Amino acid sequence: MAIRKIVTSEDPILRKTSRKVEKFDEKLGYLLDDMRETLRKAEGAGLAAVQVGILRRVVLVDVGDGLLELINPEIVETKGEIEDTEGCLSVPGEWGLVKRPEYVKIKAQDRRGVWHRYEGTDLKARCFCHEIDHLDGIIYTDKVIKKLTPEEAQEFRSKNKGE
Repeated sequence: MAIRKIVTSEDPILRKTSRKVEKFDEKLGYLLDDMRETLRKAEGAGLAAVQVGILRRVVLVDVGDGLLELINPEIVETKGEIEDTEGCLSVPGEWGLVKRPEYVKIKAQDRRGVWHRYEGTDLKARCFCHEIDHLDGIIYTDKVIKKLTPEEAQEFRSKNKGE
């Protein structure tokens, strides 16, 4: 396993559409393992393969309730809408307010190619949408309603989480 370099928003690869994963092999397993280590080191909630320079439809999500490996993820249902702060490992030091669905149901394959369905609300729903956007060349800054300073982002999170 290796820590991979996270590309930043200046890199044009982030604007490209990732290709569907067709082979569920050892190479995919290495990518997933490397992405897991990279995500943990970066202390993020999600990571798309394109963020480490690989144009494949591969996403990791970990919002504190266990790591999800999502291959070829697709959103199948959304409900509600919520405005909250968002940041990105590929856009370090920046935050903004973004509207996302409050509830999201997705389907995705695991590292063996088996399809599963996952549901998420609040942060998990936001993370599903954010990472799947990456696979289509969309960065959260494209959807920002208002850019926030680090202090404003912390204040907004505290106010809306009852802290």
